[in-house]
Amino acid sequence: MHDIAVIAGDGIGPEVVREGLKVLEHAARQTGFKYKITEYPYGANHYIASGEMLPDNALEELRGKSAIFLGALGDPRLAPGTVERGIVGALRFKLDLYVNLRPVVLYSADLTPLKDKTPADINFIVVRENTEDAYVGITGHFKKDTPDEIAVQEILYTRKGVERIIRYAFELARTRDRKKLLLVDKVNALQSHDLWRRVFALVGQEYPEVTTETAYVDATTMWMVKNPEWFDVIVTTNMFGDIITDLGAMIQGGMGVAASGNIHPGKVSMFEPIHGSAPKHAGKNEANPIGAILAVSMMLDYLGETKAAALVENAVRTLLSSGQIRDVSAQSGIGTDRVGNMVVAEMQEVPAIT
Repeated sequence: MHDIAVIAGDGIGPEVVREGLKVLEHAARQTGFKYKITEYPYGANHYIASGEMLPDNALEELRGKSAIFLGALGDPRLAPGTVERGIVGALRFKLDLYVNLRPVVLYSADLTPLKDKTPADINFIVVRENTEDAYVGITGHFKKDTPDEIAVQEILYTRKGVERIIRYAFELARTRDRKKLLLVDKVNALQSHDLWRRVFALVGQEYPEVTTETAYVDATTMWMVKNPEWFDVIVTTNMFGDIITDLGAMIQGGMGVAASGNIHPGKVSMFEPIHGSAPKHAGKNEANPIGAILAVSMMLDYLGETKAAALVENAVRTLLSSGQIRDVSAQSGIGTDRVGNMVVAEMQEVPAIT
């Protein structure tokens, strides 16, 4: 029995989560696994009404879950980053979800803005370190709101943090057909990235079957546009991973199709679409839930339900590659609920897997 926590969150979060749960229900029915859902109210509305962000007792409950399914967080009524840091950041750091896994997969050539690129050219995965870098919150202001103001934010890397994310990336790369791993850094400008280079070379000695390369982040962004077929597995820092995976989402069709996992192997992990709460689209039944549905597929794979995960992803792949869904943006004209129904209908075309 999989015990799944659900935090629908803000904006379009509840709408895309609803469709994700619809797909989850049908995947369970067709492949025979059991699960239960516990919903949590945390997000901007709850915080504004109660002053409560993510209480310690809820965090302890979440530690005991099989997985967490998150919709989206963020609200224009609050200062930027308030609930994002208070909930998503808290979960990542306090549950030590040190792997942020973001697949970049093109399901139809019609979805990418890149000329002459096909699904064969865009199929890689970014392993983003998720608990260090500038995101740890060592920050401050001096002489705030004066002409002499100084703002400081420290970048922090630990040997343990760097080694474990690099080792995870090598383990992932060795399971893939191409067995290629690229370290993305900026060691020519940031001397702290020498730690990444040294650890990458050292750990790489244990994986002779994996081909390794290194690249600067600015060059990587150029190549992602010009030659995305070069990439297989990328491992990188928290900040660089945050940035390049938004570019990755766009070359695979847009934020509406991109999913991610926040993972601590063997422990409770969290899965979400990478898009934000998009408040201007909230409540209009126009947000595309494909990213959330693919996050469900990632969650199922993590939980060991590989047949169910493949069933969900293949349904999405068929809908996109066949042109039944040609646009994964909120302007597609296909309602949020209709997309969910289309995925379920496509899943039902496949005989039940037992």
